[in-house]
Amino acid sequence: MTTSQHSIIGRQPVVNDQQQIIGYEFFFRNETDGSNTPFEEDIQTCARILNTTMDEMHESWLLGQQLAFINVDHVMLNSVFLELMPAEKTVLEVVHHLQVTPEILARCQELKQLKFRIALDNPQHYPHLEALLPYADFIKIDMRNVDIAQAKQWLKKYQHDQCSLIAEKVEENNQFQDLLDAGYHQFQGYFYAKPENISSKVINPSFDGVLHLLNLVSQEAENKDIENGFKRDTTLSYKLLRYINSVGFGLSCEVQSIGHALTILGRNQLYRWLTLLMVTAGNNSSSPALMKTSITRGRLTELLGEPFFEKRDRDNLFVVGVFSLLDVMLKVPMENILEKLQLPETIVDALVERQGIFGPFLKLTEACEDANNEEILEMAAMLQLKPEKVNQCHMEALAWTEALGI
Repeated sequence: MTTSQHSIIGRQPVVNDQQQIIGYEFFFRNETDGSNTPFEEDIQTCARILNTTMDEMHESWLLGQQLAFINVDHVMLNSVFLELMPAEKTVLEVVHHLQVTPEILARCQELKQLKFRIALDNPQHYPHLEALLPYADFIKIDMRNVDIAQAKQWLKKYQHDQCSLIAEKVEENNQFQDLLDAGYHQFQGYFYAKPENISSKVINPSFDGVLHLLNLVSQEAENKDIENGFKRDTTLSYKLLRYINSVGFGLSCEVQSIGHALTILGRNQLYRWLTLLMVTAGNNSSSPALMKTSITRGRLTELLGEPFFEKRDRDNLFVVGVFSLLDVMLKVPMENILEKLQLPETIVDALVERQGIFGPFLKLTEACEDANNEEILEMAAMLQLKPEKVNQCHMEALAWTEALGI
């Protein structure tokens, strides 16, 4: 079995100080030992990975201005395949064990002329990388167990007009805030997806309206009752009509009534749309990165379960993924949210215990999100899903979320 048959793709967002996603770092892990550098063993793997990423970027992953951060060693840097990538959207993240030779310096200069950007991995710990500082557009600094005084020193040493620092391994919101105050503007880590100071706050009215409608749909209420639910909230009515009249539906005439919109949309599509609305509508103060993460979770959980479930259960998988971050988004304990939602027991089991028929799919989604190689393999094997299938679902989910334009 070659390396190319069993490498696993992971990704983690890089965000700015507004918690908007500016790019993704892609991880390509070797299944056999969990390492992040299969390239040295197999240049064909290198070519396949670059080709796959390029296809996604050009055809289904709508990057916009977002960047793809890809780890590179000496094999990858010197590969002719590298130049197939869209240079202005690609950041070459030099691994710390790279030997910096005159040939490597010359190659970095050449790649910069081609408009590639270069990132260095923790040069404060690997002084040999400092020879590459003149070519660096980004420097990543691991912030685990780092005090703020040290973080400020690194900022002073490395950051200038042509080079930005990215604080990585930031896992807590208060650490993000301290680094922001210190002068860092770019971050990597899931600090925005961790519960902070969750209390028994009241869910605001706009969310209550969506909750009410979701309950009506899940209980298969009459159309007129659902229509009245929309009429109680002008904003929701407006959003529904705007959605149904969007170019995506390709309707020949404009839909002007809620009743007509509900007929065209159908219950399953309405259920999914309300789930998205739960994340993106109203007075939601959640960061754009958190919204995208929750929606990607929904789509990935659904795609992973597609071979196993009928349409309605796949919709439920989507809801499970999206709702799994509601406690963080609303800053309300999950139990309080579920008290207001009459969701099927299978969804509740997955959200609270990661159990039941949907639980394993959510656990696999979360493992993909964290690029947890060991758990990905364990959960995929349990569900009899090949790593290649998990990769494909992951990339499709990311593309789908980007295409929503949220």
